[in-house]
Amino acid sequence: MLKRFIDVGLSLFGLALSAPVLAYVAIRIKLEDGGPVFYRGVRVGRHGRPFRMFKLRTMVLDADKIGGPSAADGDARITRIGSWLRRRKLDELPQFINVLVGDMSFVGPRPEVQHYVDMFTEQERAILSVRPGITDFATLWNANEGEVLARSTDPERTYLEEIRPEKLRLQLEYVRRQSLATDLSIIWQTVTGIITKRPPAAHDSLRKQEHTPR
Repeated sequence: MLKRFIDVGLSLFGLALSAPVLAYVAIRIKLEDGGPVFYRGVRVGRHGRPFRMFKLRTMVLDADKIGGPSAADGDARITRIGSWLRRRKLDELPQFINVLVGDMSFVGPRPEVQHYVDMFTEQERAILSVRPGITDFATLWNANEGEVLARSTDPERTYLEEIRPEKLRLQLEYVRRQSLATDLSIIWQTVTGIITKRPPAAHDSLRKQEHTPR
C-alpha cells in the first residue's frame, strides 16, 4: 500500500514537472513526420497481464513490422527527434501515466514483449509476480543498452546472448530483495545517474553483497 502511495505521488510530480518538455517534444514529433506522438507498445505486466506502455515515439511508423524488438542507437528506423530523445532518455517520460493508472510501478523489472516472456523458464516467471517498473537493478547496470547494441553486427543475438541473461538475473534479484529501502536506493541511484551522467555502481555493489557471508 505504501509503495502504491509513493508511485502515485511520484508519477503526479513527474508528469507536472515534465509537462512543458512533453508539450515541446510532441510538437517536434508531429512536425517531423505527422505521425502519432506516443508509441503504445504491448508489454507483459504483473501476473502475465498485457498492457500498453506509453513512450514518446522515436521510430518511424510501423517500425515493428520492419525490424525486430531490439533497436540499437544507430537503427535506421529511429527518427531524427527520436535519436535526440533516446540519448536523453526523454522517451520514457510518458510511463509516469502507466505508473499512475497502476500498470507499472516506479521501481520494478522493465516490462518485456510477449516474445521474450515466452522464453522465461519456470524460475524466471517469478519476475511477473511484481509490477514492472521504470527502473531497477538491471536498468542501473545497463542504462545505455542502445549504445551496446549499436556496436553489434547482430543486435538481436547480442541482446539474447549477452544482455538478457544478466538482465534476468538482476530482475530476479530485485524480486527477492524488494523492499521500501531497496526501492528508495534504486530511485536515488537512477536520479543521480541521470544528473551526473555517470553509470551507477549498483551492479558491482550488488555482486559484492551476493558474495558476502550472511
